[in-house]
Formats: sequence, structure tokens, C-alpha cells
Amino acid sequence: VQLQASGGGLVQAGGSLRLSCAASGRTFSGYGMTWFRQTPGKEREFVASISGTGRGVTYADSVRGRFAISRDNAKNTLYLQMNSLKLEDTGVYYCASGRGAWYSTSKADYDYWGQGTQVTVSS
Repeated sequence: VQLQASGGGLVQAGGSLRLSCAASGRTFSGYGMTWFRQTPGKEREFVASISGTGRGVTYADSVRGRFAISRDNAKNTLYLQMNSLKLEDTGVYYCASGRGAWYSTSKADYDYWGQGTQVTVSS
């Protein structure tokens, strides 16, 4: 399974970015997908998950109401729309997939990781 994240960049606080994650190597629609993020010196943390069909979504409290996770199973692509960005949203964002429950927030449950894309929010 290969995951390729893209779409990161530099944005001012209050701005928006959309991340993408292209997947290959297995039946995309059969598995949940998740975004994590990591900042230097901190643990990689859960951001949002989506079920294989896209009907189930869950978010970390810190991003709920500002971020939206979605997927296009026809294009084998996962998205993360990030609005009202804050300084504390800065970090490397990773897409991930595993064989456990799609809503798992534990990085130990994920077998496959993208390479990460840097998001920097400036004041």
C-alpha cells in the first residue's frame, strides 16, 4: 500500500488549505482512512478519520468545526479541508490506513503511512 500526501504549505492564520492523499495498492473503498499530525517534540496526534464508505467521520476536539475529512473512492483519494487555521495547527500532516477500526485514534493501529506534508500557519 502506498500513500502520497500533498497540499501543504504556508498560510496565514484564519486561512484555508486542502490536503490530499493519493492511495494505491489495495481496494481503497474497503478501508478507513485517517489524518494525523506531528509537531517537533510532540507525539503524533490524531486529527480525523473517515470510514471506507465515507458515511462515518470523526474528529479531534481541537479541529472539529474547522476541518472536514472526505474521500473520493473513484479517485482513490483522501482529503482534508482545513479552514480557520490557527498557529497551533502547524505541523507535518500524515495520512494513514490500517486494518483496525476506522475510527481508531491510536497510531499503533495503523500499518501504512504517507510521507507527510508540512503545514505552516503564520501570524
